[in-house]
Amino acid sequence: MCTLTIKGYEAWRCPLRATVTRLVILFPRRKMSYDRAITVFSPDGHLMQVEYAMETVKKGGCVVGVKGVDSVVLAAERKMTTKLQISKSAKKIFQLDGRLATAFAGLNADARVLINKTRLECQRYRMNTNQPASVGYIAKFIARLQQKYTHRGGVRLFGVALLLMGYDADGKPGLFQTDPSGIHSSWKAQSIGRSSTSAQEFLEKNYTEDMDTKQTVTLSIKALTEVMEVAANNIEVAVLSPLGLRVLDEQEIKDLLQSIEEEKASK
Repeated sequence: MCTLTIKGYEAWRCPLRATVTRLVILFPRRKMSYDRAITVFSPDGHLMQVEYAMETVKKGGCVVGVKGVDSVVLAAERKMTTKLQISKSAKKIFQLDGRLATAFAGLNADARVLINKTRLECQRYRMNTNQPASVGYIAKFIARLQQKYTHRGGVRLFGVALLLMGYDADGKPGLFQTDPSGIHSSWKAQSIGRSSTSAQEFLEKNYTEDMDTKQTVTLSIKALTEVMEVAANNIEVAVLSPLGLRVLDEQEIKDLLQSIEEEKASK
């Protein structure tokens, strides 16, 4: 018996008769199961499906969150599929409870499912305790839900990351992030989605802890201008302050963009 090589494949030629031979070809293996299965680790310790979900988040619109002295701001890029789409229908910021809101990067449908489940949890918590849920509690709830989908067979991970803003149990403003792996973390300022690294670098250079509401809003919009062409109709800005939750209208965003341009021109 001898070994042959045919276009990169190993084969054995087995003599059966004087004039007849049989080739046994060993085809290379397909990708290992860890590349497709949610519950199988790769040899270097990674869950590949989790990493693929994280890549999905990076393809979503950029979202920036900034926490000030007594307020929190979320600013999100609206990605419209066509010029005929009504901009207000491409929402990225959603209210979860009275003083609790979230913005997402990733798959819209996955975000909708998570948001609906979270709203139900907010209602359940309020009914049981007669108190609104804190932003920290809701961040943990979402992270637990996302983490469950990293070790169950027959399901797909949520391809979405969330920034949440609200108030903690002690009445202080809070900003939290969750991602497809089920991690939740608290931030002073954070960005997710497309070009989030550039936006985060800008935030690290310009963030200060003593910012008031106006300065917080301005910084969040400036961070978006670092990674995209910002206009009043392609971003969404929500402000949470002691006065409540408010989404800025297009005219307010136009005025802020104009003041930012004037500030740049004066330098």
